[in-house]
Amino acid sequence: MHVSKILNNSPVQTLQFNGFKLFIKRDDLLNPHFSGNKARKFGYFLDNQFPGINKIVGYGSVQANSLYSLAALANIKGWQLDFYVQRLANWVKEKPIGNYAGALKLGANIIEVDNLESNLESYMLEKSLTLPEDNLFVPEGGRCQLAKHGIKKLADELLEYIEVEKLANPVIMLPSGTGATALFLQAFLPCKVLTCACVGGESYLETQFEELQADSSRWPTIIKTDKKYHFGKLYPEFYQIWLKLLKQTNIEFDLLYDPLGWLTLTNYLEKQQEKQDIIYIHQGGLIGNESMLPRYKRKYENKQ
Repeated sequence: MHVSKILNNSPVQTLQFNGFKLFIKRDDLLNPHFSGNKARKFGYFLDNQFPGINKIVGYGSVQANSLYSLAALANIKGWQLDFYVQRLANWVKEKPIGNYAGALKLGANIIEVDNLESNLESYMLEKSLTLPEDNLFVPEGGRCQLAKHGIKKLADELLEYIEVEKLANPVIMLPSGTGATALFLQAFLPCKVLTCACVGGESYLETQFEELQADSSRWPTIIKTDKKYHFGKLYPEFYQIWLKLLKQTNIEFDLLYDPLGWLTLTNYLEKQQEKQDIIYIHQGGLIGNESMLPRYKRKYENKQ
């Protein structure tokens, strides 16, 4: 099954936000079950045949977007997914929600590995060396050179749009976890790619870049944030900008990555003198809002 038959070219929507004209690459609309950032990074596995493979093995958080995307990928390809998590809270087991619930519905086998001597990543990298031949191992979040395949298609779509619309000074913006999407987009695009560090700060993101591309001159531009944010923690400014985006654009964004992406972008735009045609890439991951939004409402709803 070819990726183009599953991941149709996502539309670009023009809108106004906080007085700025922006273009939104709607990667949340790629496919009902396989969309956003993770779908692009897993595109290689969708677009190629893997004779003899019966199972795909991944790992990460129980509410990770990658869990649901890998479950969708496995479902499309007719594989079993084994997804390892370090801890699975009892309340999650009793009342599945978000990416966890969605992955279960798609047939994922979610395996808890508690009491590890090392972290989950070290455990899984060691485990990957002894997996059976019919198992396909995917690094956390799809962060590997194979991610270039789907990201190249995204870059081609962006280039086509830029050419057709005759954008004079295009700039691409997207928030980063491990940064693979932003890094590979910069490799394929002649225009500037902006990003911000959602996980671990700027130094962490630079380390991730370096592991995939030693030449720092070929990295995307990291916009520094005004303060240090901890990944997955609830911040009132995240909820406020998410609500403002929903009200002004009528588009629902992810609550994990997009709020910091938009905060960083608006701060950046306010400081710019030259006109830029900003294309913001929607991160998808909306099923994760099923678990994130109730947490935000409980904490901040009465403070709006």
